[in-house]
Amino acid sequence: EKCVLLSERTMSSEPTAEKAEDLSNSNVVSKYKKAAEIANEAIRKVMASVKVGGKVVEACQVGDDYINAECGKIFNKVRPKIDKGIGFPTCVSVNHVVGHFSPLSDDESKFGDGDIVKIDLGVHIDGYVAVAAHTFILGDKPAEGKKADVLMAAHVAAECALRMLKPGGKNGPMTEMFTKVAEEFGCNTVQGVLSHQLERNVIDGEKVIASKVDPENPESKVEFEFDQNEVYAIDIVMSSGEGKPKEFEQRMTVFKRDMESTYQLKMKASRAVFSDIKERFTSFPFTMRAMDEKKAKFGIRELITHQLVQGYPVLQEKDGEVVAHVKFTALLMSSGTVKIAGLDVDLSQIKCDKEIKDEGIKKILATAVSKKKKKRRNKKKKKKDAEAKEEAKKEDGGDKDS
Repeated sequence: EKCVLLSERTMSSEPTAEKAEDLSNSNVVSKYKKAAEIANEAIRKVMASVKVGGKVVEACQVGDDYINAECGKIFNKVRPKIDKGIGFPTCVSVNHVVGHFSPLSDDESKFGDGDIVKIDLGVHIDGYVAVAAHTFILGDKPAEGKKADVLMAAHVAAECALRMLKPGGKNGPMTEMFTKVAEEFGCNTVQGVLSHQLERNVIDGEKVIASKVDPENPESKVEFEFDQNEVYAIDIVMSSGEGKPKEFEQRMTVFKRDMESTYQLKMKASRAVFSDIKERFTSFPFTMRAMDEKKAKFGIRELITHQLVQGYPVLQEKDGEVVAHVKFTALLMSSGTVKIAGLDVDLSQIKCDKEIKDEGIKKILATAVSKKKKKRRNKKKKKKDAEAKEEAKKEDGGDKDS
């Protein structure tokens, strides 16, 4: 569904005392929806580019190029000028690789027939970010066995999460649901994966939903309620393995500036790289491929050492295992929860021999996502009734005059 943009002239990039930065402001909603529209189409473009024997890095570049091109076409008349572009660089991770694989241009990794391919990316407009991840099978054969199990588990968990994501709901029951769904399909949720509240210029807000209770991560134990006008990125990663991935020997290429850290860099190369990051990527993650790669490789080291940037490590399960990734962005509107970014899993690609037996999961799936459509119909009906009454009055008046 395409988002109809409000006039660019009516949109301000600067917050004022009168204008809220949450979903109570229609301009903010419009920016989220436009970012999501570009993100969804970027995933489709990347999927279309993935071919057996094709290079993974080329597929990543297709996503980033599309996002930059589309963002370059919009909100150009707004003054002061607004920042827009990649909210999370395109990562394409295959089979047992969990995520964050966005290699440098000289990488030779290629796709194979039957690969389970995960695309992860994000778009922001004026700091309002929409993120999404999608998993599909390359080739004509449907997913069976482990591949089918992880895909179905990710799909069902996403459908349940969308129904549980409403004002008054809590994060604890959602974490429990993720674990139950994984068990239904003989899988494991991947440890350390967190779903975050999204805010302006913040891709990893303080409110987090853990994929599983993690004793080593105190964040996963803090319970809270979802509120109206909040935005969430629900991040689901299902593995046929233990769900405790190890860091891949592959070089980290995705980073995010740590906005709270400061340090006087010693090396000229490091200072040049950090200056480029501050100017072009602000608070959002970026890939080193978007920079001068040789300089970035050399200069990034000092930034990592002194925690001026945080890295996104490339994680992997044991060879032979498979991983599915589904991520969506949802708005908790006054009219109901609306999923704006993230494609649906193609169920026609899946032949799964497992069924959901847990009554709690069945009950969640049976509930409606939103009452939005029903309310709209009622409004239209009331409007039609009022118009009919008005018409009747006019006719009555006409009869009396005649």
